[in-house]
Parts: sequence; structure tokens; C-alpha cells
Amino acid sequence: MSHTDKRYEIDMVNGPILKKMLLFTIPLMFSSILQLLFNAADIVVVGRFAGDNSLAAVGCNGALINLMTNVFLGLSVGGNVLAARDYGAGNERELSKTVHTAMLLGIISGLVLTVAGVIFAPQLLELMQTPENVLPLAALYLRIYFLGMTAMMVYNFGSALLRSIGDTKRPLYYLVAAGVINVILNLIFVIVFEMDVAGVGLATVISQCVSALLVVRCMMREQGGIRLIPRELHIYKDKLVQIVQVGLPAGFQGAVFSLSNVVIQSSVNLFGETVVAGNSAAMNLEGFVYVSMNAFHQAAISFTSQNVGAGRQDRIKKILLTAEGCVIVTGVLFGWTMYAFGRPLLHIYSSSEAVADAGMVRMQIILLTYALCGMMDVVVGVLRGMGYSVGPMIMSLIGACGLRLVWIATVFQIPQFHRISTVYLSYPITWIITLLAQFVLYLYASKKKRGTVYANH
Repeated sequence: MSHTDKRYEIDMVNGPILKKMLLFTIPLMFSSILQLLFNAADIVVVGRFAGDNSLAAVGCNGALINLMTNVFLGLSVGGNVLAARDYGAGNERELSKTVHTAMLLGIISGLVLTVAGVIFAPQLLELMQTPENVLPLAALYLRIYFLGMTAMMVYNFGSALLRSIGDTKRPLYYLVAAGVINVILNLIFVIVFEMDVAGVGLATVISQCVSALLVVRCMMREQGGIRLIPRELHIYKDKLVQIVQVGLPAGFQGAVFSLSNVVIQSSVNLFGETVVAGNSAAMNLEGFVYVSMNAFHQAAISFTSQNVGAGRQDRIKKILLTAEGCVIVTGVLFGWTMYAFGRPLLHIYSSSEAVADAGMVRMQIILLTYALCGMMDVVVGVLRGMGYSVGPMIMSLIGACGLRLVWIATVFQIPQFHRISTVYLSYPITWIITLLAQFVLYLYASKKKRGTVYANH
């Protein structure tokens, strides 16, 4: 086979940006939507065939799983930025070192998460004030889910590396295969074998192993710097440092975001299981809009990084504006459409009117303003691609997380504001403030970079 299959690569440093950005983001959007369908399939099958308690057990794990995985998924962002930079600079040897360091880091991350998740599941769920009657089932689901963590990390690190050369198509194909397996196994384990939440967890683990194996097989068949040679897996210290410099702040930011969501989930839990169920269903639906917008955040990272590697700073402003335009259209179009069909969509998760009412309260506040969240993320993506990771992290932590927690501790505690809509309002308010702060940081960063060559840090 000749050099890397060019059909899957995107040259991000020459020519028009919009068309290439759409070629990059559309498969990524579908991939992310499929990953959510995995989770939705879990929740729908459990809710329909195992009852509301099991639904709550699977649903209340979401924020916790995100919290524990986000730090490590952030490291995959570091791998993506570094690989895209090596690729943009045309440096095959450095790209190969990045690939082997990142993949070994993925395996180690997965093993650490598996051990932590299996040992501490009940304690973590108790910290989140998970309702007593839900706790045993939730802990069982969480333990099984974490057995698949190494596979999940291998898939995510592998697809982040493929993204760095513009390949978002093949990770999508692998997810389709895994997704079909997941849904079939869900139905068999839950309906036929009546395994309840354990069946759902097991189906997820098996499907994650399938997607991981496919990504590894793809990378082993590649040529050039992106090729994975298992016996050459090695942590190169200089690469590890660079991956951690970009990835750890990204992961830490994701984790603290999730932590603030865990605190918010605890506030939601105070309103009883109907509101918890409505909130879970609405969050699941919002996820589809979020990941569609997030594809442009990923594009901003890869496009900016490749252009930094190739020394094309002149294109970065255009990348930012193109991605912002796309994310606004996506956020408004998808968010408002989903709100318009909110009630029937919520009924997919639960036949209860009260649960649907509770879900609509959340959807009205979040979905109609969701484009703001996408805009904020795009600026962060460009900054990370430029090599700035700590600044955006600090802005996000103060803006989105700090202010949210302050809001819950102050405004939400005022008796006349002690209602669920007050909890949800903390989102759009903090998005606006953080977006403005990140944009100021971008202006500062691009002014500082103008007239200087990008430092390779």
C-alpha cells in the first residue's frame, strides 16, 4: 500500500476553509450523535423494559462518568493538537513519536479509570446524593461500565489522532458498527435475559471494545507517521510534556465543568424523582445539539493546529469566523427545532406527563440559548490550537463553573427563587460572561502572536 490513504486526509492549510470545515465536521457530528444514541438506547431500553428505578439508575450516572473521563479525554485533545502540528509541518518522524506516546497514554488512562470506577462506584454515587432506592442498581451499572474504559480511551485517542490529519470518516464507520451491536445486545440482554441495568452496561462495554479494535486495526494498516506499530508504543518524554501542556488544562476544564454539573445535579435531585427523570431525558436530548455544535470546536482545534504547524498564522482569524458562523447556525437551527418537538421527544423516554413537563422547563431555558455555549467553545478551540490552554481553562473555570456554583449558593437559596428554573438559568448567564472573556483572551493572544513566530510549546 502506498502512503497514507489520501482520500481520508484534509489539507487544512491551503484553499477555502468553509467547504473543508464542513467535510471535517459532518462525519464528526454523526460520530458524536451515534455515541449519544448508544447512551439513549441504554436509557430507552431500560426505561421501557425495566422501569423508572432502573431508568434513574442509568440516568444519574451520566454526570459522574463525564467527570471521571473528562480529564483523560482532555489528554486526547493534546494528542490531537500535537499530531496536527507535526502533520502540518510535514514532520513524519515527530508525528510517529506523538502517535505512539498518545496511544500508550490512552491505554494507561483507561486502566486507571477502570480500577478507580470499579472500586469507588458506591462512594462516588453517595457523594452525589443519589436516591437510596436507586443506589444499588446505579453502582452495579457504573462498575460494569468502567470495565470498558480502556477500550473507550483507545477509541477516543485513536480517533483524535486520525482527526489530526483530517480523517473524521473512518472513526464514524467504526462507531456505526459498534452502535448496531450495542442496540442489538441491549435488547437481547434486557428483554430476553432480563439482566436489567447489568445488561445495558455489558452491551456498552462489548460495543466499545469493537470500536477500539477497529480503530487500532485501521492505524496499524496506515503508512507514514500516523501508522501505529504496537511494539513501538513508548512514552517519549518531550511528546508527553507537550501533550500534557495542552491536554491537561483541557481535561481539567472538562472535569471541573462536570464537577459543577454534579453540583447542579445534586440541586436537581432535591426536587424528587419526577424532576430528576425529566432532567435526565432533557439532558439526553440536548446532548444531540451540543455534540453537533462541538464538532466545530473540534474543527477549530485541528484547523488552527495544522496552520500553526505550517506557519500560516494569517488563516487563524478566518478559521475562527468560519467556525463561529457555522456554530451559530447549528445551535439555533437544531436547538430551536428540538424545543419545538420537545414534548413528543421527551415521551420517548417516559410515558409520564409529569416527567415531560419537568423536561420542558429545562429545554426552554437551555435549547433556546444553546448557540452561546457553542460560540464559547469555538473560541476555546482556536486558542488551544494556537497553543494556549491554561488561559482558556482559567476563564472557563471562573466564568462557567465558579459563577455557576456561586449562583447555586446565593440566588438559588433565596426562598422565592428556590425553584428548578433558577438552577437552569445559571447556564445561559455563565455562557455569555465566559464567551466575552474568552474572546478578549483571543484578541490578546493574536495580537501577541502577530509579528512573532509560533513557539513550539
